[in-house]
Formats: sequence, structure tokens, C-alpha cells
Amino acid sequence: MTTPLTDRVVLLTGVTGDIGATYLTAFTGAGAHVVATDLPSVEDAGHRLAADATAAGPGRAVFVPCDITDGAAVQRAVDTATKEFGGLHSVVNNAAVYRTLGGKRPLVELTEADWDLVLRVNVVGTWQVIKAAAPALAAGGQGRIVNIASVVSRNGAPGFAHYVASKAAVEGLTRAAARELGGDGTTVNAVAPGLVDDEASRQLNTGEYLAVAAKARAIPRAMVPDDLVGAVTWLAGPTSGFVTGQTVVVDGGGVFV
Repeated sequence: MTTPLTDRVVLLTGVTGDIGATYLTAFTGAGAHVVATDLPSVEDAGHRLAADATAAGPGRAVFVPCDITDGAAVQRAVDTATKEFGGLHSVVNNAAVYRTLGGKRPLVELTEADWDLVLRVNVVGTWQVIKAAAPALAAGGQGRIVNIASVVSRNGAPGFAHYVASKAAVEGLTRAAARELGGDGTTVNAVAPGLVDDEASRQLNTGEYLAVAAKARAIPRAMVPDDLVGAVTWLAGPTSGFVTGQTVVVDGGGVFV
């Protein structure tokens, strides 16, 4: 039995973290073909993940090393989709600076270099992927772009002012891109996760902090990467074709919008 994602070609950034790897296996497991990307420094891990996802199938995956702040590298990733799989249907902009923030710091202690890095990757990098992918998505007339935002832009989590601002900007970019690309049949939406209990979050937050966040939800449990799969794959697939410019919050009812 085919699914809406069978033979769909997806460009997925930031694949080697827990959440990105979960997206990868979800897409190939649903029959999609994935061009998976992450930094050249984690190329070996990226190739292993792509090989494992392909072996599990039924979809296939290839890994392309790509720093999303490098426009030429982003274009190579987009071109790989066409060369390997014959086109591009969906983009999931998952890559972001988070794990490497170096811990929580008051905004008065942040430096211009801190801001430059986070905004360059989380906002400008996301824009560069959209820019490079837009023509290929338009060619099929049913393109889908899913940007990963965060609920921190709503609750203003302390210690991450630059990250919070960058994720708010991702939502604004999502709306602007939805207006500009809708005429080509391309939808642009965002998914805003709550605090996910994964390796990256555990590096930046104490166990007590994660437990408090879990208890504050309407569904009072820890959030795991699998909780994001349904929203992301739906927005990246053909059945969400009349939804655009929206941000879907996935956090178990910690924040209501």
C-alpha cells in the first residue's frame, strides 16, 4: 500500500542530531527519498545514518555534507536531489545552532559574535535553503517547505535571547516566504517544538528543568523526537496543500496559540 509520501523527494538539513535522525527514518520509512545534509565535520555519521535509513527502506537516502551558511554547498544539495531522484518536492529546514550555544547566559553577557553565529545559521541559513530550493519546488507545482521554529519565541525562555530571537525570525520568514511562493503552488509552514528531551537539550538543561517542563504540559510527560514526526511529515506531504504561512506548535499543550 502506498502512502502520501511514497517516492516524494525531501531535502532534510541537520540530520545527525537526535531529532534530524528521527525525521530521516520517518521519511524513508514512509517511502520518501531523502537528501540528508549536515556539516562536513559530521560527514561520517551522516553517511552511516543515510545507509541505515536506506537499508530499512523502503525509501532511499543519500548524505551530502553542507554548511547552510555556504550558498554553493546548499545549491549542491538541491542539485543532488534532481540528479539522484529526479526532482525535489519538500524541504525540512531542521539545521540550527542549539547544542553548541555553550550554556545559558544573560542577554547582557552575550557578544556580537554570539548573535552573528546564531542569526547567520538559524535565519540566514534557513533563507539560503529556501532560496536555492524554490525553483526546483516550483517545477513540480506542489512544493512543501517546513521550517523548524520553537515555542521559546512565545515563552521567552531565559538564557537564550539570541536563540529566541532567531526562532521568532524563522516564523516571520515563514510567513513572508508563504506569500511569495504561494503562486508557484509551494506552501511554507513552521513547526514549533517544545523542549525535547534529547541529547542536545540535556547538554544545555538540567534534569530538574526538563522535569518541570514536562509537568507543565497538558499532556504531562517528557517530549521525545518521535512526537514531532506527525506534524512535520504531514506538512511536508501532498495532503497539506492548502495550509501555508502557519506555525504548528507541538509541545503537548505547554503553550496554546
